[in-house]
Amino acid sequence: MRSSHTIHRHQHHHGWNNAIPPALTVAPGDTVTFATVDSSGGQLSASSTVADVTRLDFAKVNPVSGPVRVDGAEPGDALVVRIEAFRPSGWGWTANIPGFGLLADQFTEPTLHLWRYEADTLAPALYGPGGRVPLKPFAGTIGVAPAEPGLHSIVPPRRVGGNMDVRDLAAGSTLYLPVEVPGALFSVGDTHAAQGDGEVCGTAIESPMEVTVTFDLVKAAHLPAPRFSTSGPVTRHLDAEGYEATTGVGPDLMVAARDAVRYMVDQLTARHGLRPVDAYLLCSVCGDLRISEIVDQPNWVVSFYFPRVVLA
Repeated sequence: MRSSHTIHRHQHHHGWNNAIPPALTVAPGDTVTFATVDSSGGQLSASSTVADVTRLDFAKVNPVSGPVRVDGAEPGDALVVRIEAFRPSGWGWTANIPGFGLLADQFTEPTLHLWRYEADTLAPALYGPGGRVPLKPFAGTIGVAPAEPGLHSIVPPRRVGGNMDVRDLAAGSTLYLPVEVPGALFSVGDTHAAQGDGEVCGTAIESPMEVTVTFDLVKAAHLPAPRFSTSGPVTRHLDAEGYEATTGVGPDLMVAARDAVRYMVDQLTARHGLRPVDAYLLCSVCGDLRISEIVDQPNWVVSFYFPRVVLA
């Protein structure tokens, strides 16, 4: 018989560690709803100011709810995570955190933008005069415990998942994670109301919400890394008015990516009268970095797509 369970908000942890005891044990086929904490670990709220950004304790960021032990999961298996639904909270934040982000050397001052949005309808969220960001909830951090003992930072993504920030891990998608320890020990958090591919300023619309998933197993799958499938189109919420795109061209993909974003910030600032930092934050929550060409040596092309619907 399939069962439904709940992981509550206080049942969270910081960092990956296979010695953390499970908060819950379930069977394949069971469904679990996770109440998550925002990626600041509750240090930022709907009434925060930019001063709170400067006081962030990074030991408390990116908490994940769990872990959940799945009966029968063994090293070499794949944990199947069917993402059923998100229940958003209706508020979120985006910040420029000094020292963090693709253009950290150019945006050195802290900035905080607080969002309010319709949790039931997910109508586009307002950003300044005329800006409207289409929403698509997903979990930025989602994974299982690594085999290596000890505490490991939750910030970088890993072979077993973690802080992948893949926007398309939304409701309807199915994620396959390599299992490295008995029971898998699954956790999830860092939920976002919207994010562009690349999350270029380092934050999205960081928003606490509930996540409902159903577990299954593929025995002896021996996955080398996470993989996922989607249930339909992935950019429909942004496509309506087309895109503006800038490019970075050169022999270094990171430099080309920085150039593509920098040129888009300049374009948005010039055309729409945005402050550069506001353009940068908007790029992070709704613009997409894409590798357009990576075979014509010695130069590669990285493009940055900004959806016109946001500032139409």
